[in-house]
Amino acid sequence: MKKSLVMLLSLLFIASTVLAACSSKQETATPQAGTDKPAEEKIEPFEMKMRHIEIGDSNKNRLSRLQAVVKNTEAENPGLTIKLDGVESEVNRKDKLRSEMAAGNPPDIFDAFGSPDVGVFAKEGLVLDLTPILEEMGLSDKFVSLTPWTHEGKIYGLPKGGSIEGYFYNKKYFAEKGLELPKTLAEMEQIAEKIKADGKVPIAQASKDAWVPLMTTNNLWAYYAGAEFTNGFKTGESKWDDPRMVEAVTKHQEWVKKGYFKKGELGLEYNNQRNQLLTDEAIMMYDGSWAYSALTDEKTAGADTKDKFGFFLMPPLKEGEGTSSMVDTNNGYAFSAKAAEDPRKLAAIKSFIKNFYNEDVQLQSFKEDGMLPSMKIEESKMKEVAEHPLMQEILARMNEVKYTWPAFDALVQAEVNTELGTGIQQVIEGVKEPKAMLEGMQKVQEQVNEETDAAQ
Repeated sequence: MKKSLVMLLSLLFIASTVLAACSSKQETATPQAGTDKPAEEKIEPFEMKMRHIEIGDSNKNRLSRLQAVVKNTEAENPGLTIKLDGVESEVNRKDKLRSEMAAGNPPDIFDAFGSPDVGVFAKEGLVLDLTPILEEMGLSDKFVSLTPWTHEGKIYGLPKGGSIEGYFYNKKYFAEKGLELPKTLAEMEQIAEKIKADGKVPIAQASKDAWVPLMTTNNLWAYYAGAEFTNGFKTGESKWDDPRMVEAVTKHQEWVKKGYFKKGELGLEYNNQRNQLLTDEAIMMYDGSWAYSALTDEKTAGADTKDKFGFFLMPPLKEGEGTSSMVDTNNGYAFSAKAAEDPRKLAAIKSFIKNFYNEDVQLQSFKEDGMLPSMKIEESKMKEVAEHPLMQEILARMNEVKYTWPAFDALVQAEVNTELGTGIQQVIEGVKEPKAMLEGMQKVQEQVNEETDAAQ
């Protein structure tokens, strides 16, 4: 009898302790007055900041997809509000993000360049290591390439998509004038001369942002110096003032002097070059495959977009040498290491990755904007959604590329990239000759390399 009484008292003590503990919690459900139903659990709100670059009419489809992903992520994480902060790409990369990183307070989710930016941030412990998260979610081997996002064997971001660069051109004009696609650079120059003689701008280009004309320069030096040449600048194996580099930049300057681009290009915003092509002011435009949406949207391009524009790669110096093109997966999203210290924010990051990086979103991006998938997707599925003839041409040209390389800004340090931007604009303006500009580039490269080696 005593034993039973002791056990009963013990159970009563445990039960009263548990009830007391439960009642002390703020978020514990309590019965609603006059009912036997518990009150709804109180959800503490929390907020995350997301930096994106999907601004302007040309990026409306991308923004719409991002907003849908954000909405799904908020729904899966009670209490979450994601504040979208849209900033122009160059301003984000070169100004805002660098300042935020220096202060140790980047956005929770932010648009970033993989190489070299993320590696620099990773050294300071500011960006989240995604390696275990991708393993947990079964995504480790689902991407085409994570090389730009990998630093010392760990993954610090994910590419939104891929891209390829080449010439968009007015197919109707080519047909009317009996022009055939060029097989060499010399043939392309002949086409440019005919277009110029007809009173048109041969090649649309807007160079207020230096990265725009540098797309052309980069492809030229990939032909003159070799597709792998840019890899050697950081190591000192390649030299900016190499005679082949001088020849490539001189060719770009020659095109400027011959009037292949619109006068005053240095004062024109990037979107202006698309307008030149859309309004028939210009006949060709060197750009990334991401320009696809602007050239196929009936609101901007008109109702005859299916027949108007085509796509070809910059031709080689000699026929039969094979085409060379930038193919890249260097723009995407990274995440703050500090954000992951909060379990709720970490869960939201995983939710965002799940919602953004999947086959449906990748194919939608491909269909709407011509953004090549960054994830491994069967070619048959890509062809199914590539309904527009222009996208079919882009896919066909991709299969023809013999030499591929990442864009220069993925392979050189930020200081070198900035100097190169200033240099190419000086060459275009005519205030500095290619050889002098590249000699200055080499000095900057050597100095940055020395500083990098000293810091390691």
